[in-house]
Order: sequence, then structure tokens, then C-alpha cells
Amino acid sequence: MPPFDPSTAAIKDSRKGWVVVGTLFLMLGIVITGRSSIGLMMPFWKDDLGWSYGFVSTAGAVMMTVMAAIAPAAGLVLDRFGSRVLYAVGMGFIGTAFVLCSFMTERWQLIALFSIMAGIGFSVVSPSLVSSTVARYFDSRLGLATSIASSGATGGQLALMPLLGLVVVAVGWRASFIGIGVTILATAIIVPILIGKEPRAPSSVGAAKGWSLAPTFAQLRGDKTFWLLTSGFFICGFTTTGVIKIHLIPYAVSCGFPPLQGAFAYGVMCAFSLAGMIIYGHLSDRMHRPALLTSIYFMRALTFILLMYIADSPATLFTFAILFGIFDYATFPIVASLVASHIGRHIMGITMGLIFAAHSLGGALGSFMGGYLFELSARYDGVWMTSLGLALLAALLTILIEENRPPVAEPALA
Repeated sequence: MPPFDPSTAAIKDSRKGWVVVGTLFLMLGIVITGRSSIGLMMPFWKDDLGWSYGFVSTAGAVMMTVMAAIAPAAGLVLDRFGSRVLYAVGMGFIGTAFVLCSFMTERWQLIALFSIMAGIGFSVVSPSLVSSTVARYFDSRLGLATSIASSGATGGQLALMPLLGLVVVAVGWRASFIGIGVTILATAIIVPILIGKEPRAPSSVGAAKGWSLAPTFAQLRGDKTFWLLTSGFFICGFTTTGVIKIHLIPYAVSCGFPPLQGAFAYGVMCAFSLAGMIIYGHLSDRMHRPALLTSIYFMRALTFILLMYIADSPATLFTFAILFGIFDYATFPIVASLVASHIGRHIMGITMGLIFAAHSLGGALGSFMGGYLFELSARYDGVWMTSLGLALLAALLTILIEENRPPVAEPALA
């Protein structure tokens, strides 16, 4: 099969591009809700199976380590063969793992099924690789299109996470996992049909750039922008996927809130993540992108101060959810835009795969550290202080990226 070169395919099929954007939004909404359900399940697994927060956090860390290991290879396959089959296989792994998880009784089963089997699928169905798919269809509106597609990761959770919380309370976590698994398996059939035939580039371009590993790695190894984005995204993973997505609901429970209220706060956070991602994606098409990315990391750092004062205050909990949500997934469209313009669309899949691997490793560290420190002290304060400092460091690293694009006037529809 001839390799792809997204740079030559951009703007050729804009109407279909928006169909693909909607399809990817749907896919991420369902899959990322499943991935984030581990935080919701912690209190239920503790009561039902006796599994500590520390153990489940470690399982989450293993999952994200698996994602980090697989993501670069998944990005390479996406560059070479496209995304339809890749997404279907990934969702097949995830859906099957969730159905099997409903029968868990032993700790090793959580590691084998959720951490490893589902982790392989999560590495494929990720906002970072979705952004590489979107880059095949858009140029001047790449930031906006990427933000809408990637916002499925948070927009889906807006409705589905509170709903999942209600379902778990009503029918239990085992039946809920069967429902999640069956839904994801159905999505694995629908998504490739909706994506259809993807744009294909001349084989000479892809063979020279997209599938030759040595030149690709040599280019990335000496690229300052790549290393600055990767370092920032490692910290991004720690402060979002690692400590907030895994530990927000358990932390809220430890502060006296019932799990359902924590799930609704999570849903509110997702609502504002959706808005923040689209707003920042829109701005990334027009403004200085490194400055925008720096502002996200800086403002995210400040929200951790508020998080330390949520005890006995639902208003503070939901205020944090709103503010953190705005700056949660907003990084993805900007990073994707910078990769496309600074590094190149022809190797965007593997580049985003490597950057996403760093994000997953940061998430793994955050997940493990959160559970470990909570087991030691029954408090999360140390985790939040560490996250605050790291987010400020990410802001300092990001401002060093140079913008290579002049201010953009209102672009025409791609």
C-alpha cells in the first residue's frame, strides 16, 4: 500500500474533512470516557475488592507506560497506512478488555486487561494521533479542526462521565464495564465506515520522508522545537492525565464529597475543557502559538492552589473544575499546529506519537506518585504542590519556542 503524505492532501476534500472531524469527536468521546473511568471506579473497587488507591494508581501508571511504548509505532503505522484500520484494531482491544474486566476478581487481572490490553488500544485512539489524521484535510483551519476533533476527548465525558457515575451507582461497576465494552466495540465498526477512503499521496514522497526511520529520527534529534514540545508535554501528562484524571474523584471523596458529586464535577471540568480547546484551537490559527501554549501552562499552575482548598466547599470544587477545564486539553491543537509548521506533516504521525509517549510517561509518573503519596500520608497536598511547580516549568520551556509564522488574518474556510 502506498504511504501517505498529509501535506499534499490538505484542503483537497474539505467537506469530507468535517465529516472525519465529527467521526473522530465521537470516537474520542466514547473511548476517553472509558479510559478515565479508572478514577471513578477507585472507591467502588476499594469497597468491593479491597483494592487500595495506591494499587489502582499503579495500574493506571502501567497503562500509561504501555501507551508510551506503543504510541510511536502507532504513529509510524498511521503515517504509512492511514488511520481506519488502526483505530478499529485499537478499539477492538479496548472493548474486549472492558468486557473481560467485568469479571475481575484478582489484582493481576486489572493489570493484564485494563493496563496492558486496553493500554495498547488507548495508545492508538488518542488526541495526538487524531490530530495527525485531521492534518490530512486542513491547512489554514488546522487549529480549529484539530481542536473540534480532539475535543471529543473531553466533550464526550461531559455527558458520559456523570451518566456513567449514575449507572455505576444503579447497577454496579461490573455491568457498567460490560456496557462500556460493547459500546466501544460497536464504535470500532462504525468509525472506519464513516472515515471511508483516506487521501493518499505519491509513494515517492512518503517513501522518502514518511517511512524512512533514520532520517526521521535524525531530524527530530536535532530539532529544538521537538524537544521543547516533548518536555512540556511530559509535564502536561503529569498534571492532567496523571494526577487530575486519575485522582480528582478519589481526592474529592477523601475531602468528604460522595463519588457521584465528584463525577459531576469531573463532567463540569470536561464541559469547560471542550470550550477551552475550541477557543484555543481557533486562536492558534491567528495568534502567537508559543505564547498561547505558555499561557495555558501558567494558568493551569495557578489552579492547583485552588484545588488545595476544596474541602467542605462544593463551590470551590466546581470553581476548580471550571478553571482547570479551560486549560486542560487546550494544549493539543496548539502542539499539533506547531508540529505541522515546524517539523512537517509528512512525519506528523510518528512525531505526535513520540510527543504523546512523553505525555503518557508523565501521566504514568503522576498517577503512581499520587497513589503512593496518598498511601503514605492520606493527603494529596504534596502532589498538588509538585504539579504547580512543574506546570510553571512547562511554561518557561514553552516560551523558548520560536514562532515561524507571521500574524494571520481571518482565514478563508479550508
